[in-house]
Amino acid sequence: MPKGGDVHTFDPRPSDVRRVSTAGLIVRNGLGLDDWLTRLVEDAGTNATVLTLGEQLDGVQYLDGTGSTTNPHVWMNVAYGVKYVERIEAALAAADPQDASAFASGAAAYTAALTSLDQSIRARLAAVPAQNRVVVSFHDAFPYFAAAYGLTIVGTIIAAPGQDPSAGQIADLVAQIKASGAKAVFAEAQFNDALAQAIAGETGVTVVNSLYDDTVGNPPQDTYAAMMQWNADQVVAALAGG
Repeated sequence: MPKGGDVHTFDPRPSDVRRVSTAGLIVRNGLGLDDWLTRLVEDAGTNATVLTLGEQLDGVQYLDGTGSTTNPHVWMNVAYGVKYVERIEAALAAADPQDASAFASGAAAYTAALTSLDQSIRARLAAVPAQNRVVVSFHDAFPYFAAAYGLTIVGTIIAAPGQDPSAGQIADLVAQIKASGAKAVFAEAQFNDALAQAIAGETGVTVVNSLYDDTVGNPPQDTYAAMMQWNADQVVAALAGG
């Protein structure tokens, strides 16, 4: 995904077809998030191995998404991100057995770093007063983050990117925010935050509009670990003093 892209509606370019056609290993999230990649693989006619990271992971408590789907944003819990690392390491070793020890070493170091990050986020969010950990999200990207780190999401602004809510739905959300005492709206850097700002104007909640989930950002927020650290920093700053 390009920086600032929308994984839900991404339209692959001809250059993406060429990249896929020459790949030895193709990695996707699954759970309906990036089905366009499956079609891209078919169009490219590649025989590359396709690794799906997010599905049927042992130890993951999957959460409901829109309608009857499973929420696909599993990696927003860093402990679950570690499970992604395990799958990637195994797939790389299978694709290139002679370098398996190097992949294992890299995975071990990265797992240690992510485990430390996960513990840090849990401790920092636990220190935020419980009444301040009530929030609203722009779209349904943060349930795994919330479940892992002790937040309560009382509503979302849009059902999915590109699906603006009706006036009645906004009014219901405003009422829900006021009734719950929600402290902040979480919005992602790649989306226009006009709706979030309008709702904040009616409710007084803080808008955190620089979070990342489906895409990384510019350096230094250009890796998974840095993205999750940044998210934690922004969330704690918004909630701790409320």
